[in-house]
Amino acid sequence: MINQLSERFRSPALFWGVLFAATWLLSSYSFQLYKAFGARWIIKFPSVWEWKLDNRISSFMSWLVEDASFGLFTFRELTRFFSALIEVPYDAVRALLADGFNSGVGQQVVEVLPSLSWIAVTLLLTLLAFRVGGRRLALLVAGCFLFLAIFGQWQSAMVTLASIAIAVPFGVFGGLALGILAYKSAGFERLLRPVLDLMQTVPIFAYLVPILFLFGFGPVSALVATIIYAMPPMVRVVLVALQSVPTQLHEAGQMAGCTPRQMMWKVLLPSALPTLMVGVNQVIMLSLNMVIIASIIGAGGLGYDVLAALRRLDIGGGIEAGLAIVVIAIALDRLSQAFSQQDHGQSDWLGIDRIKPLPLVGMALLSTVVLALLGKLFPFLQSYPETLTVTTSSFWDEAIKWININFFEVFEAFKTALLTYLLLPIKRFFAGIPWAWGIVALGLVGWRVGGLKLGLLCSFLASFIAVNGLWRDAMITVYLCGVSVLLAAAIGMPLGVWAGQSERANRVLGTLVDTLQTLPSFVYLIPVVMLFRVGEFSAMVAIVLYAMAPALRYAAHGIREINPQVIEAGKVSGCTRWQLLWRIKLPLAVPSLLLGLNQTIMLALSMLVITALVGTRDLGQEVYIALTKANTGQGIIAGLAVAFIAIIADRILSALAKSSQARLGLVT
Repeated sequence: MINQLSERFRSPALFWGVLFAATWLLSSYSFQLYKAFGARWIIKFPSVWEWKLDNRISSFMSWLVEDASFGLFTFRELTRFFSALIEVPYDAVRALLADGFNSGVGQQVVEVLPSLSWIAVTLLLTLLAFRVGGRRLALLVAGCFLFLAIFGQWQSAMVTLASIAIAVPFGVFGGLALGILAYKSAGFERLLRPVLDLMQTVPIFAYLVPILFLFGFGPVSALVATIIYAMPPMVRVVLVALQSVPTQLHEAGQMAGCTPRQMMWKVLLPSALPTLMVGVNQVIMLSLNMVIIASIIGAGGLGYDVLAALRRLDIGGGIEAGLAIVVIAIALDRLSQAFSQQDHGQSDWLGIDRIKPLPLVGMALLSTVVLALLGKLFPFLQSYPETLTVTTSSFWDEAIKWININFFEVFEAFKTALLTYLLLPIKRFFAGIPWAWGIVALGLVGWRVGGLKLGLLCSFLASFIAVNGLWRDAMITVYLCGVSVLLAAAIGMPLGVWAGQSERANRVLGTLVDTLQTLPSFVYLIPVVMLFRVGEFSAMVAIVLYAMAPALRYAAHGIREINPQVIEAGKVSGCTRWQLLWRIKLPLAVPSLLLGLNQTIMLALSMLVITALVGTRDLGQEVYIALTKANTGQGIIAGLAVAFIAIIADRILSALAKSSQARLGLVT
């Protein structure tokens, strides 16, 4: 009998059908069960069983900051030392780019040296762009920085640029050092890998909570958070780049008698340089993203302008600052990509390409000094004249006002329909799942797709969320993330399939995806708040826009990577165009589609936490509340809960992708 039942449950349809039916029944009638049996523990984890880890972590952090000592120095003195290491160069770069070098305080401040002229900064970056990417890139970079000056965003943009100029070298060299250590020591790599997994899944706000507690409010805390957030991708890229160096180069270095140090610095790292520059690009873009978000704890710059505009519902101001972020993101992204591609491809325009780097640097510095001196006589050379700045604030105000007046009813009808027929039913389903059954169900799902080990891991991570009293918040997070991923996949995957079959569509959609992935996550909140106001619906729209790119990109990649001989065989067999798509291309692209879905979920969870700013009521809101109260324990536990949801989703989808590849014979 047991054997027959076990045999029947091997059928995927029966297993998933029974699991879903049981979950739906328990979700729908858990409240009635609680009332019938008087067992409140069915719908809420008993508070007497909670671990109260947040209180213990908060107590530990208080002891660390106030009492911990290492003999010669205290922990507080150690954090001040690290603060000084970052603060000194940051103040110098910020003075160079934005504030100028001053002496004295208060009303006694005297300017010693002015900051770099707006013309000098634009000229230096344009020359750099021309040198590494050619005339087209130079025009793009010049246009971007002129945009910042003309639209009155220069000062805030330079503060943001100063933060990036300090965070990126720390992130790159820190990641390089850890990556080299991991490459040399397999034990250190095994130790580092789960730490990197955790660092890349913990939400951004969760980084800010302990750092705010340790370093206080201000730009230094923001920079520390930025460096920590941006470093893991660099570590992974360094490891992959070094492991990818051809064996022949290793052998050539050994035959030449290289010492281990010479092998690393004169053979391996130069060979891996193009890949390492991809990591530098990642560090720059993640630093920009984090610097914008870290304006919450005092980073200042463009992020603070957007945040202030959101708080006072200044539509025009928010859009202008958001556009400035987009512009600076595009300039930095294209500039760093040009370094990684090492494809200058420029014509020898005005003979600049024939000038050696050192004389070119000398000419640039001389031009900077001349402009600084002339700026004393002609102020417009030092600072872009305010009378010539252009503002589109009133235009955006009127445009949003016009849209709201003329399309308010359409937006409301669309919003109400989605809320009524999609969002609320799914929310009720997830919110009603009893915590005990949720743990069991996740364990069964993990066991079914990846074996006993994965099942136990899923149950353990879900139990951690429950015993810390965050089950309901976690289910609201899963609901909002699930709906957003569903919509992002429903839009992104068909577009990706189209791009995979049409070169023209691929060019257009590829440009769209590149642009979407360049934008910092903060920027997505501006238009949705303006059009849909605050709430879960606005959060969902922002998440869908932010998370759609990987679904589209991986779907296109999966279709393009199908062996042409397989498609040709289908045509020879008489398949129509639709039969080719449904019976050959899509089944073979399933592993790529699952990987795209995996990345979509990761981005959705990342964005979900930021949408706490527009009024969601989930784990992201818990982290945000912890940040505003400087409650370290609450922030860390809520952040870990989000990370554990991400890890569960990642492991289940990875197991599905692996089994799909095995079924299709794509794994040897």
